Amino acid sequence: MKITRLEMFHVRPRWLFLKMHTDVGIVGLGEPIMEARALTVETAVREMERWLIGQDPRRIEHIWQTLYRSAFYRNGPVLTSALSGVEQALWDILGKSLGVPVYQLLGGRVRDKIRMYGWIRGVIAEEYINAIKGSMREHGFTAYKMGPIPAMRMIETPAAMARIMEFVAAVRQAAGDEIDIGIDFHGRTSPALARRLCRMIEPYHPMFVEEPVLPGDTLALKELSRATTIPIATGERLFTRWGFQDIIEQEAVAIIQPDLSHAGGILEVRKIAAMAESRNIAVAPHCPLGPIALAASLQLAACTPNFLCQEHVTLGETYLKEPFKVVNGYIDVPTKPGLGIELDDEKVQAGLFDGKWDNPKWWLEDGSFAEW
Repeated sequence: MKITRLEMFHVRPRWLFLKMHTDVGIVGLGEPIMEARALTVETAVREMERWLIGQDPRRIEHIWQTLYRSAFYRNGPVLTSALSGVEQALWDILGKSLGVPVYQLLGGRVRDKIRMYGWIRGVIAEEYINAIKGSMREHGFTAYKMGPIPAMRMIETPAAMARIMEFVAAVRQAAGDEIDIGIDFHGRTSPALARRLCRMIEPYHPMFVEEPVLPGDTLALKELSRATTIPIATGERLFTRWGFQDIIEQEAVAIIQPDLSHAGGILEVRKIAAMAESRNIAVAPHCPLGPIALAASLQLAACTPNFLCQEHVTLGETYLKEPFKVVNGYIDVPTKPGLGIELDDEKVQAGLFDGKWDNPKWWLEDGSFAEW
């Protein structure tokens, strides 16, 4: 079996889909995407394509090692995002060629269903509360994540801190104690501010606090983890097992959140999860992306003992022939070969755009740039 060509499609709202064709007619799907840099990642995939054409797609580890190490400059969001989408497509091809789901090739499933958590959005607490109630009626989620942290200065006023605490308190009261709520700080707080905020919201028992400080500051994460009972989570902006090595060895967090479209793909994240398992650290894959990335994440969740819950922003209603179904907050472990999904090509064509999308930009009141 040989790889013959690659196709890529920019689809709304901001996703990049990959089709990897072979000489036996099997087509693998992947999602090589980096938010606001999809055009850059597309170029990186095209550069990889020159060597990929003619390769046997079943030699997944060999291809991964060659693409990663031959670049000389390793790691980083662009290279590993491009590599991640390529790797997902390779696993899809291998699973389809053998007639089994990807997780069957990674040791088999360790669970029957996969816990999902929903994203809730709004401006005021009432909008978040209404979103939770509507989502619970429709899908029965038992966990949600929200981002109530605005643009923050390095040290904030008591009033600003109190507003966040009141926001969290209102959502907790409305949701009740049977619902888990994760709080995404999005790297917007300094270590000092994060410690103070965690102490203030601790009585409302968040499921986790995500990215309380910017990635790469292992010492701050470790100190914060020791200063609060709230589980600390991070990892969406870390890449490959080498990027996760320090926070795992230092036991700096309770939960890691590798993104299968950024961190190196399915097998690389499975390796990262195994490293975390040795330190009793849970895995909750990051996935605010499209349905192919979600499908890859579900394959990982099925075979990973220390999996916690799965983020998502779509169930594939827009682009999949058979979208995923959530029942009482869970998706049944997929059973179809490969990634277990099939794109609806007509819908993909209808969703095409030029790939130009920018992250929001935030500024503080003095005009200086703020973390988004």
